[in-house]
Amino acid sequence: MTTLLQPGRVSPLRKVPAHIERPEYVGKKRPKTGESDVKSPETIERMRVAGRIAAQALEEVGKHVRPGVTTDELDRIGHEFLLDHNAYPSTLGYKGYPKSLCTSINEVICHGIPDDTVLRDGDIVNVDITAYIGGVHGDTDATYLAGEVDEESRLLVERTREAMMRAIKAVAPGRQLNVVGRVIEAYAKRFGYGVVRDFTGHGIGTSFHSGLMVPHYDDPSLRVELVPGMTFTIEPMLTLGTIEYEIWPDKWTAVTKDRKRTAQFEHTIVVTDTGSEILTLP
Repeated sequence: MTTLLQPGRVSPLRKVPAHIERPEYVGKKRPKTGESDVKSPETIERMRVAGRIAAQALEEVGKHVRPGVTTDELDRIGHEFLLDHNAYPSTLGYKGYPKSLCTSINEVICHGIPDDTVLRDGDIVNVDITAYIGGVHGDTDATYLAGEVDEESRLLVERTREAMMRAIKAVAPGRQLNVVGRVIEAYAKRFGYGVVRDFTGHGIGTSFHSGLMVPHYDDPSLRVELVPGMTFTIEPMLTLGTIEYEIWPDKWTAVTKDRKRTAQFEHTIVVTDTGSEILTLP
């Protein structure tokens, strides 16, 4: 389809002004975990703000996805947008991650590091960005088309977004968390797509990743009940081939073993009294 990706050169760390509040994990080896899955109305309100800024940042970066642009340039745009809105880019310094967002091109499942790689006509690229402001995180991502993309890839992108939206619609209090994975897997199977298992959605709030795991495949053993006030991400990764993967020497970039393409979409949501609300809308 296209030539395989190679790691590029990563530019120096981008600076963040001192007045912008940092998450607790910046400068540490690992973050603190363990917060309640259910958030107070006041925390949810702050998450709405963080989510909106993240969604606006994603929209801004997405406008610049086109052939000829480097992923490092996309990182710069996202970084500056967040700083302009007094938000910290949550990925910067998370377990040593060196950039302000993730850019995952073609066969990269997730966690691609922005570098001097130039987007080519026909590429698909996932941009994953998280804003930290008011002591909470808002996490979102979307897959964009660079130039003229082949039909198979375009449909994969469209259907991955649809899988996420169907899962969000299935969320309701009293149901079990495994409804998310059941809906995604049932939809993906109709098209013969692989559903990535080892990278999941997660609880989120004052922690970037709280202990809660949100599988995107059907896991009948998952007995967690959905209750109003729970906040987590739904972020399915669907593949055109295998779900097996390899990690690049950078210890972050995960690529499909058969190097076939993969797409992802993500929203942060809160369970409401009647269903759910997306917190990452622009």
